[in-house]
Amino acid sequence: MAISAYKSVKNRLLKYKRGRIIFPNTFKILGDSDLAIRLSLHRLEKQGLLVRLSHGIYLYPKKDKNIGILYPSIQDIAKAIAKRDKARLIPTGTQAMNILGLSTQVPLKVVYLTDSSPRKINVGGRIITFKRTNQKDFKTKGEISTLVIQAFKEIGKKNVRPEVLEKIKNILKKEQKENIIHDSKLAPVWISEILLKNKE
Repeated sequence: MAISAYKSVKNRLLKYKRGRIIFPNTFKILGDSDLAIRLSLHRLEKQGLLVRLSHGIYLYPKKDKNIGILYPSIQDIAKAIAKRDKARLIPTGTQAMNILGLSTQVPLKVVYLTDSSPRKINVGGRIITFKRTNQKDFKTKGEISTLVIQAFKEIGKKNVRPEVLEKIKNILKKEQKENIIHDSKLAPVWISEILLKNKE
């Protein structure tokens, strides 16, 4: 049974595009037991076909001849986990600032708001925290305006500098006006005022 599961998992894995993030339930469709699939993935890791990113999270690696294995970003890993769990995510804090280009700092601890189960995952020494939040946070419509709200919450009202406001103004040009207006109603008053001022 274990040998059969291993062959099935390996054959299916080889059909995937390299760079894909793999979970045990990726192979649930094969009908093998969870234990058999996990043992198969462990064996494939030992053979070098998979790279273990964290407990129950693997990478079917894409390799560059000069760099070696091309690892996914924390954002890619978080999105893959959210897709698996059919959950929604909102990056917060320094991560939101990093995505917007407001910070070059690569945080060791990344926090995402989610409507799924809260948990912490260690990926190569970096901690991804999924923090369950209320549904109000997921009522925003714009991807960019949502990130801007989270970035401002991290910066704080008293620490907003003119150069940051200028960057935000340019960033918000990529967001739809109606999304900014809608999302401003869900933000703290001081952030709402900044959003509406830069909605044009």
